[in-house]
Amino acid sequence: QVQLVESGGGLVQAGGSLRLSCAASGRTFSSYAMGWFRQAPGKEREFVATINWSGGNTYYADSVKGRFTISRDNAKNTYLQMNGLRPEDTAVYYCAARPNSRPNSLIWYDYWGQGTQVTVSS
Repeated sequence: QVQLVESGGGLVQAGGSLRLSCAASGRTFSSYAMGWFRQAPGKEREFVATINWSGGNTYYADSVKGRFTISRDNAKNTYLQMNGLRPEDTAVYYCAARPNSRPNSLIWYDYWGQGTQVTVSS
């Protein structure tokens, strides 16, 4: 149905930037909203950002507002531009897809990528 593959993670110094990409495939992808989540060792999964099917509406966690930007294109790609990175941003980042008609809640995200590691050093 929908397959997601993240890329772009890596090691970066505090204050630096990274751009994560999520490549999606599947015939129903265009009807899905997309989200980014992250999970640090020993901690629960945390919402980061979401974007609706058209790309016209976005929402961010308070912890990343003003620093991260979620976007999507017409080639089934979703991006997370991360600027001003901090050590507390260190986590495995996942992209996920949910039906656009559903609320932005964890329970509605049906498809997940394998994750990409982001490490921010001080």
